[in-house]
Amino acid sequence: MTDEAAGRSARVVVVDDQTVVREGIVMLLGLLPGIKVVGSAGDGEEAVRLVAELAPDVVLMDLRMPRCDGVEATRRIRAGHPATQVVVLTTYADDESLFPALQAGARGYLTKDADGEEIVRAVHSVLSGDAGFSPSIQRRLLERLSESEPRGAGPTEPPDGLTTRETEVLVLIAEGFNNQQIASRLHVSTATVKTHINNLFAKTGLRDRAQAVRYAYRKGLVRPSEGWVT
Repeated sequence: MTDEAAGRSARVVVVDDQTVVREGIVMLLGLLPGIKVVGSAGDGEEAVRLVAELAPDVVLMDLRMPRCDGVEATRRIRAGHPATQVVVLTTYADDESLFPALQAGARGYLTKDADGEEIVRAVHSVLSGDAGFSPSIQRRLLERLSESEPRGAGPTEPPDGLTTRETEVLVLIAEGFNNQQIASRLHVSTATVKTHINNLFAKTGLRDRAQAVRYAYRKGLVRPSEGWVT
């Protein structure tokens, strides 16, 4: 967690088209430490407007809504307000819901059976630059990577001009470690880890950690059996 995130509550907007569900989520979040609900919306159009008005840290986004669904709203929010992160909170965990949301820019994905602790962890994870996935979603991502990625031998040298240390950091990201854990394993500071991440993102054209995971698997740097442990 960043020092900023640790020192104040995360400002959150809740988006869900079902009034009872939306109000229930707002009530739950009001009881959780480190979370401050600053607004709620009933569809994606209203969510985009609220983000422009309130500049929240995180949007908890439902997917299937009228007028503007969660995927389109996520795409518009991430394009127009990149400082605001999106965590999907939905009933659906199928590929047709999961992968379009991630491609639109969501940094976290939870199903509505998540408890308060999981929601808090996901919110602060995305604010720290990590991914915020529930264990079941992590497993599904690994299954999909296992199905889609080639199983040839790994590269003999780092791809795309990455240094050996940048490649080590990339592999640890793909294995599910956060910045503090990576720093501990490599015996360097978190600031050094962030520098390596910025450099490897610049060299590879990656935008976030979710893309970094897919990149690491595609390049053969890690195998499904080496990924997230749940």
